[in-house]
Amino acid sequence: MDILFEVLRLVAAVVLAFAAGKLIARLKLPSILGWLIAGMIMGPHALNLLSNQVLDAPWFGVLEHIFECTFGLIIGTELIWKKMKQAGPQILVTTVTESLGTFLVVSAVFGVIFWFSGVPLYLAFMFGGIALATAPAPSLSVVRDMETDGPVTRTLIPMAALDDLVGALVFFLVIAFVSAHISSQEIPVAVILLLVFLPVVIGAVTGFLTGKLLRHTRTNGGALTVMVLMLLASAGVAFFLNSLLPAPVLNFMLIGMSFSTAFANMISEEQLQGIMKSMNPVIGLAMIVVILNLGAPLDYHLIFGAGIYTAVYIAARAVGKYCGAWFGASISHAPGAVRRYLGFTLLPHSGVSLVFTGIAVSVLNGPAPECAAILQGTIAAAAVINEILAVFIAKKGFEWAGELHQAKGGLQET
Repeated sequence: MDILFEVLRLVAAVVLAFAAGKLIARLKLPSILGWLIAGMIMGPHALNLLSNQVLDAPWFGVLEHIFECTFGLIIGTELIWKKMKQAGPQILVTTVTESLGTFLVVSAVFGVIFWFSGVPLYLAFMFGGIALATAPAPSLSVVRDMETDGPVTRTLIPMAALDDLVGALVFFLVIAFVSAHISSQEIPVAVILLLVFLPVVIGAVTGFLTGKLLRHTRTNGGALTVMVLMLLASAGVAFFLNSLLPAPVLNFMLIGMSFSTAFANMISEEQLQGIMKSMNPVIGLAMIVVILNLGAPLDYHLIFGAGIYTAVYIAARAVGKYCGAWFGASISHAPGAVRRYLGFTLLPHSGVSLVFTGIAVSVLNGPAPECAAILQGTIAAAAVINEILAVFIAKKGFEWAGELHQAKGGLQET
């Protein structure tokens, strides 16, 4: 009965979030903003409809990861090799510059602050490692909801996948460096690379097998069944491997992304469109649940207690993302709209930042609890403030680029 009651709570939360999204959309704002605010209002720090009991329940963790895999379909099915060949170098260069640019700016700013305030300098690099990652779900929700299309949109979608890889690699390298500095437990580089690239390998292998099966499937219903079963199999492999790791750190969205990239490049465009058209309602549900899971843990009270570190973190990260994206787009000769507006779409952050913060705090709690407190308080407050601002700014970036309501189908089809 407890599980049934928890499921009913989630269903009620999804219905209310859907209604909040529709209400926000009437104000010409992205539906995700309504979902995020609804998540905070219904979360443990407010009405408690989505209580910690629900959010921490094993069944919800499984469902959430499966929906993250499903969300990854949005990215992967757009990574068609023949369409990407021309823009590939631009996307790769811009991803590296905006990621590393953010890391350098945030690390440098906090390095100066901590130098004068007597805080260990390694904490500045941990702030930088957390800051460089982008949470793709909010921006991609705006893409889908506002039906955007154009150079910025077509650059952002593949960058969402690559950015996660670069972000995870740099973050875990920083964690390894700090762990070696403050404790006797050193994380081998091979383990870091495994944690970063294992989700991609899992998805690529199962996606390749799916592509082989889909080539011999003649009906839309059969193709959809094959794809769904293989997607669940991909998630199942990841659940098993997660259970063998000291902490469940595999990125399920990356699994869904690499899975769908593999099969999308092996089948016809007509078959792919048929599958995705059937999956659209499920993807829509997945988006709401994923965003609710981002919003519910955010404590709105932190907005009132946010200090100078939080303001500095949000500002430094925004400068790093924008300038890094502008520099990469400039040297790779990307279109003017990409140079000017891509950076605005890269600001969403909360889901990734909270996961990375949890890992970093677990490393710091024993040897440096005072640093753990600074990190946790700053990022938690920044997650609340930044996520609401970032959705507004991402929408404005697409608007300034002239890409709102330009989609003719595909990813943005509803």
